[in-house]
Amino acid sequence: MDNNTPEKSIAYLYAKAAPSDEQKVRFESFLKNKYDKDIELEWVADNDIRGFKLEYEGEVYNWTPEGRLGQFKDLLSEISGRYASKSQPEQMITLLRKSIDDFTLEAVPEEEGFVKTVGDGIIVVTGLDAVRYGEIVVFESGVKGMVQDLRRGEIGVVLFGDDEDITDGSRVRRTKKTAGIAVGEGFVGRVVDALGNPIDKKGDIPTQDYRALETPAPSIIDRQPVNEPMDTGLLAIDSMFPIGRGQRELIIGDRQTGKTTVALDTILNQKGNGVICIYVAIGQKASSVAQLVATLNKHDAMSYTIVVNASASDSAPLQYIAPYAGTALGEYFMEQGKDVLIVYDDLSKHAIAYRALSLLLERSPGREAFPGDVFYLHSRLLERSAHLSAEKGGGSLTALPIVETQAGDVSAYIPTNIISITDGQIFLESELFFSGQRPAVNVGLSVSRVGGAAQTKAMKKAAGSIRLDLAQYREMEVFTQFSSDLDDTTKRQLVYGQGLMRLLRQPQSHPMKLHEQVITLVASTAHVMQDIPLESMLDFRSELFGYFHENQMSLCNRIDDTGLLSDDDKQTIIDEAAKYKDEYISKLDSGDGE
Repeated sequence: MDNNTPEKSIAYLYAKAAPSDEQKVRFESFLKNKYDKDIELEWVADNDIRGFKLEYEGEVYNWTPEGRLGQFKDLLSEISGRYASKSQPEQMITLLRKSIDDFTLEAVPEEEGFVKTVGDGIIVVTGLDAVRYGEIVVFESGVKGMVQDLRRGEIGVVLFGDDEDITDGSRVRRTKKTAGIAVGEGFVGRVVDALGNPIDKKGDIPTQDYRALETPAPSIIDRQPVNEPMDTGLLAIDSMFPIGRGQRELIIGDRQTGKTTVALDTILNQKGNGVICIYVAIGQKASSVAQLVATLNKHDAMSYTIVVNASASDSAPLQYIAPYAGTALGEYFMEQGKDVLIVYDDLSKHAIAYRALSLLLERSPGREAFPGDVFYLHSRLLERSAHLSAEKGGGSLTALPIVETQAGDVSAYIPTNIISITDGQIFLESELFFSGQRPAVNVGLSVSRVGGAAQTKAMKKAAGSIRLDLAQYREMEVFTQFSSDLDDTTKRQLVYGQGLMRLLRQPQSHPMKLHEQVITLVASTAHVMQDIPLESMLDFRSELFGYFHENQMSLCNRIDDTGLLSDDDKQTIIDEAAKYKDEYISKLDSGDGE
């Protein structure tokens, strides 16, 4: 055989019946014009095809009803994505009608590949050499997947549905679209899955736009300092570890130490503040999420909250994309100039889901079997939280990631990673929790790197030296626990410290308003409550609020409205609290308080 003889170029025509001579000439003419060379046409019988499908060197031209429908769907999707948020419904109808009238099938090559292996929600596909990382691909069964691994000659796809109908040799089609989620005002008050589909049986959700799951974090130029408070309503946090709008504050602790409760109380405290809240449940029990939604409904908090749920029964890919979906929703509101609070509950389970995907994709395991890029997984998520500059609308996205520790070990891989990414952490301690101190905030290990910049002036002035006082109390408590002979000054300091710890306790789902926190702090640091028995401390605080609401409501409103505390107001709080304390003690002594 002559080595200079060029190889035949063959294109394959898939159809139920052989093409007529006229059809064959038209196809060969099309190929000649398209590729500028003579290409031989070979018919391949396929009883499952209606119409024609032409394949040449990996490019597929689909002239079947399904191909026509696919092109038409892509056209409608492009129109709705481009004009939906800008046009009136009447204009949209006109645009759609014109598009239908003008629609013609184009000879655009479809890029198709074939399934090589299927297993555990991971599909290995060959033949899609030009596909991009993070792109959505569609299988013959209609199930979608996301490209998660690029190798020479094949790709790894994580599946967003059931793989029952996917077999070796199944066709896979590129969409050339990055994984994303529909967004819009209609999501507020709804419970959705990781793909944005409603799961609360309240009907479809109207959408305004479509956002990619992963987008670059705002640049430094597009940010401004974190200087506006995002009050949690929890005295232990707002007084010592304030959270600002645009901050990332980690909530960390062992299982069953009240981490979700802290986040939930923070959401409840945003009522009436104009903050959109997003709760992302990752790997939680469906019953736990249902209970949380019921609590939000009970306190009328679902009216400004979105719940994104990828429960424990969902696949690892859905658990993996859930926080990115929630963040994309949050960014939609942030870019409109609104303030958004997002809770990731929890990133430990998120990392475990990603580890499962990575191991199935045969990536090399590292420390604790996690892949080497698990740090980047969370950093590119949390860096999207920001307080945008005025030029960008001034909106903010505040993140409260939750991480579960094992036996209080904050030096494990995932906790240390996220501690280094965030702007501080609220450490919840098991020992404190089981002793009745709730929220069980460890004052020594918790920190906010934003600090007083995110506090109102009233709170900063009222908090004063409370953190230092508690540190001295903890140190003194350690030294005196083995001693029985204590002088009066030491005893008084211990009683004062015990009273402060008791005042930091708060019942679940009862966040405190700013004026209530200020009254508590001013009265306690002025030693007004020194003589109140420990067991009556919380009852006294509750009655003290009632007393101020009756007699000093203008003072309470002034603190809430202005965020300021004048020296006169501070003295008024001390005088009124001391006056009421005398009444309360008299009532206790007479036995009326029992």
